[in-house]
Amino acid sequence: MVHLERIRVHPIKSLDAVSVAAGEIVDNGGLAWDRRYAIVEQPSETGSTADSVGQYVNGKRERRVHDLEATFDLERETVTVSERGSDETNTFHLELDRDCFASWLSEYFGYPVEVVRDDEGGFPDDTDASGPTVIATGTLEAVASWYDDIAPDEMRRRLRPNLVFDAPAFWEDRLYDAPGTVVSFDIGSSTLQGVNPCQRCVVPTRDPETGEATEGFRETFVERREATLPEWASEAWFDHYFRLMTNTRVPESSWGETLSVDDAVSIGETAVDPSPTS
Repeated sequence: MVHLERIRVHPIKSLDAVSVAAGEIVDNGGLAWDRRYAIVEQPSETGSTADSVGQYVNGKRERRVHDLEATFDLERETVTVSERGSDETNTFHLELDRDCFASWLSEYFGYPVEVVRDDEGGFPDDTDASGPTVIATGTLEAVASWYDDIAPDEMRRRLRPNLVFDAPAFWEDRLYDAPGTVVSFDIGSSTLQGVNPCQRCVVPTRDPETGEATEGFRETFVERREATLPEWASEAWFDHYFRLMTNTRVPESSWGETLSVDDAVSIGETAVDPSPTS
């Protein structure tokens, strides 16, 4: 039987994750604490282009994000940050010290930023399929094996899933079907809907410790993903093969429910996607 092995939330978008034993599903379908905060760029005193104001400061745009090490105490609502390899640490309360934290980050990045908060689903990458992202332990092991020096734990850090199921390789590809449909599945007593395979960005191609690009990562990934795509995966989504992990949506009826490690996972029926934007 497939069960939920690990729950990972990223309290600040693009920074390190923390494992939790249980996660509440909040409004809009995200997990409590997952990407509740985000770092965004502010305009400079001399002005800034319109498209850069308020943009996320993340690993896609800012390589120095990889040099930040963050640990969280969710009970105390604090973050402790440092530059990787440095003995100097700084601890901030995410509400009481948010302006101080933003000032520290501004000095670190070399341009003004602010830290913003959203309790209703946080700041997901996919605002349509804004539920927890899903992957199997077997998938992490299989994809790590495509590379000489990447272990499954490092692959998990590169891919940044929320939910890791104890399941065979590419089991999560069962959780979506043809475009225009969703696949219902249960985790414990909560119902989620699988929507699509996650389109990957540049972040997984980089070492999460150093930010250095892994030579040939994308090319190897695309070649091996195409060669190992399971028969149950809907190929209609694969205009390219740099896709892995499943994006989900959570019906409003499951908002407020809690997912717990060791919950059983079962697949339900495929249905027409009720969202017109999918």
